[in-house]
Amino acid sequence: MLLLLVPCLSSAKNQHEQLHNNPIEAKVKTSSLRGKKRATMLRFEKFPWISQELQKIMDTNMQEVGARRLAREAFKDIQLSIDHILFKIPSDGLTMKESYQVNSKGLEYFSKSWVPQTSPPKAVVCYCHGYGDTCTFFFEGVARKLASSGYAVFAMDYPGFGLSEGLHGYIPSFDGLVDDVVEHFSKVKENPDFCGLPSFLFGQSMGGAVALKTHLKQPNSWNGAVLLAPMCKIADEMLPPWVLTQVLIGAAKLLPTRQLVPHKDLVHLAIRDVKKRNLLACNMIAYKHKPRLRTAVELLNTTQEIGQQLENVSLPLLVLHGKADGVTDPSVSKELYEKASSADKELILYDDAYHALLEGEPDEMILRVLGDIVSWLDAHSP
Repeated sequence: MLLLLVPCLSSAKNQHEQLHNNPIEAKVKTSSLRGKKRATMLRFEKFPWISQELQKIMDTNMQEVGARRLAREAFKDIQLSIDHILFKIPSDGLTMKESYQVNSKGLEYFSKSWVPQTSPPKAVVCYCHGYGDTCTFFFEGVARKLASSGYAVFAMDYPGFGLSEGLHGYIPSFDGLVDDVVEHFSKVKENPDFCGLPSFLFGQSMGGAVALKTHLKQPNSWNGAVLLAPMCKIADEMLPPWVLTQVLIGAAKLLPTRQLVPHKDLVHLAIRDVKKRNLLACNMIAYKHKPRLRTAVELLNTTQEIGQQLENVSLPLLVLHGKADGVTDPSVSKELYEKASSADKELILYDDAYHALLEGEPDEMILRVLGDIVSWLDAHSP
């Protein structure tokens, strides 16, 4: 999601002028970034039906993991009942397990699994979520669909995201984040119940970069990867000026955790179905603030590193991208497809589709994308 954020550094002055000219908008935006409360004016407008007790939980600062866990627990049943096709996918016949584990760095992280009960799984699918996201919201429905199709599905919240420990939205090292992912999924694959099965990476947006870097660290460990609108390279015309990049890098060294990177509202670029845009607010534990300086630098560096290694991508590959995606450039997915050395690779571009192929499209498109993913997995599993 940060592919459009770094170039926005040059628009900081314009954003200030817009807020000055619109005091109501300014009041809402500054209150959401100032202290320990979010913009309650917006919250009551969107959720007039919730209790004041739940409202207080919504307005809590989510920087620390305790607040995020409290919010998720309080809103879990409400979230799963919202009017979205993904939340209507049944969980019958599935074993679902949530757990907290401590990794080798001493950080407690959250993970979840969805495993079919009625027959042995065909393969293992390991999901890498996008920037600011969690594996506990929209992916719940995606995981149920994959598990109902015969796959054992595993996911984790990265440190600093979702229900895992760490400062919210902070990535001190992208390589370190990938190491955390490798560590967890290696444990999954070593489990006697799954160790003999084919294993696939599944990455969305920034999670596509996580999946690609996981593959590059373990080139012979995976049977394939499914990438949705992957963040794998910044198109040349989108690269920020060298001077702005150096300013960002310098500021990140001094104030790594500060939320100072100007950013555009990407919701209208990511979600095509207007009715589904408001549902994003129901994801209480998503990171929705300005990117932290170090996080922005890490994402910029990561896209540049992956962009230089596209030829080293060698595993069977399915890349899916909306042609109208305004967040990650579909031309970059075409470049990945063309440059990857994989003998088995497929690129599907969807007319008129935006960035969030599984969350923000009309229902028929969501079902089509899910069908394409399951069909590809079926063709690559015994």
